[in-house]
Amino acid sequence: MKKLLLFLVTTICIISTNYSQEKKDKIMVKKVNKTEEQWKKELTPQEYYVLREKGTDRPSEGGLTSHFEKGTYYCAACNAQLFESNSKYESHCGWPSFDDAIEGSVNFVKDTSHGMIRTEIICAACDGHLGHVFDDGPKETTGQRYCVNTTSIKFVKTEN
Repeated sequence: MKKLLLFLVTTICIISTNYSQEKKDKIMVKKVNKTEEQWKKELTPQEYYVLREKGTDRPSEGGLTSHFEKGTYYCAACNAQLFESNSKYESHCGWPSFDDAIEGSVNFVKDTSHGMIRTEIICAACDGHLGHVFDDGPKETTGQRYCVNTTSIKFVKTEN
């Protein structure tokens, strides 16, 4: 009986430790609430079109598609961290592609526009449109392709 009790207590401790570690790895997002008028004043017309009106950049526009420096990609509207450079890969789709986002940084929304069923990715902080996620990414990692509009992100290089 004592061995069973010891086993149960040890198991509960291990599960609790793993659960709390998982919680630490997820970033806490502070919501950004602005009116559409405020966004129009702060964003360029192209940023407003993509981030607030769910527009799409033209393929290979903006220079980040083939950009592979070490650093972090942030939301162009609210500066929330979204993607690390080690999750970026060349997908040959015409837009920056990542196989994962920083946990908790993006939300997923069912998108049935344009006669398709897709999963839209939006910034968890400001609800800005980033792009879409597809299941045709690298199988050796997550299998996901976060297809992101260049206009919706900005890159900050890691200083060595």
